[in-house]
Amino acid sequence: MSFFRKKIYACAGFYTISLGTGRKEFHPKKPRPGIEHYIKEAGLGTIEQIENPENIGEGVIGNFVAERFCRQGNLGGFFPMVHPTFQYKPCTRVEGACDSGGLALVASVKTILADLADVTLCMGVEVQNSVKAIYGADYLAAAGWFSGERKNGHAYFFPDQFSQRAGACFDKFGYDNMRPGMAQWYVNAIDNARKNPKAQEYHNKNADLFATGMTKANPKAFCEYINVFDCSKVSDGAAALIFTSEEGLEKIGVEKKDAVEVVAYAQVQDNLTTPPPDLTKLSTCEVAARRVYERAGIEAKDLSVLEVHDCFTVAGLLAIEAAGFAGYGEGAAFVKDGNTKRDGSIPTNTSGGLIGYGHPTGATGVRQAIDVVHQLSGKAGDYQIEIDPSRPYGMLSSMGGNDKTVVAMILKKTE
Repeated sequence: MSFFRKKIYACAGFYTISLGTGRKEFHPKKPRPGIEHYIKEAGLGTIEQIENPENIGEGVIGNFVAERFCRQGNLGGFFPMVHPTFQYKPCTRVEGACDSGGLALVASVKTILADLADVTLCMGVEVQNSVKAIYGADYLAAAGWFSGERKNGHAYFFPDQFSQRAGACFDKFGYDNMRPGMAQWYVNAIDNARKNPKAQEYHNKNADLFATGMTKANPKAFCEYINVFDCSKVSDGAAALIFTSEEGLEKIGVEKKDAVEVVAYAQVQDNLTTPPPDLTKLSTCEVAARRVYERAGIEAKDLSVLEVHDCFTVAGLLAIEAAGFAGYGEGAAFVKDGNTKRDGSIPTNTSGGLIGYGHPTGATGVRQAIDVVHQLSGKAGDYQIEIDPSRPYGMLSSMGGNDKTVVAMILKKTE
């Protein structure tokens, strides 16, 4: 039995360049586009791929902390600026830290399942280069329990959270096992980003990525167990995607071959006020993956492509384990052996992921979905992989906070 009461499709994905350090056009002292620019670029990029945009019934936008980075709230109010069809239609902003985009995906699908619209426009956006990194780190600490954790936390709060995870993994599984796996994750991220013209690391010309990834941590300058190359970058960008019912596809003039079926999702929440039960596991991501596989009626081996939330290299390794592709403590070796490369057994983060493409936090979950849609529909360009007909599925896992808010979604290539 299908998890959904009717068929849901995703199509017409579009995302902007992830702007920040690494991009040739980025200069920290020169004026840059504001949040409304990214919203309009992504929204129009999607709308221009369909017919009859007046049939879009609702807009949903994911964003984390525009109020702090941009001093801007009420983001739903930008939909009528994107296109006049949204004038006086329901438009909503959702927030769940770095999983804000994932929650936007879920909210968009729920609207169609509730028969409140046949077509929804789902967006995600974040502009973070508006403040110095040290202030941004404080803003991003709101993804954790601010009143309970921030006061005694590291200046770079979230890098330290995942640095502590890396340290716990070093202790349990060995530095010489984990560190090369983390470095190889960095190598894969940059290699994939070099094939994606919109990626923040697209211009990266480093000839020895592995050596860079193996850079020893310097706790006097940054964190105790990770280096800056283990981290996703500060990014500005937006992403947009259309969700429709079967009738909605006809209304917007999109053929099924140009769409991807949404098979199931799992939205999972852990207690924000409690520490992770085990620093060497992404327990909430694991629950979400197990639940979405069950709802879709498939197993991990049925996936041809995977998108995980690699806010840090160690998170990528743990996410591979949580998704069921490597046993406990075996994620580093699995990655080091090449299994997550574009030609590996489970191509992962094929457009660069958070480390390679960038991490405009509110946009990330939507961007992940777009890349799965593009791969399954053969629209991924230079980073297109071969989709095995016997494994027509792709999955994304989008995480907010320190493994606290998670959305996993499985999509299927249309026949």
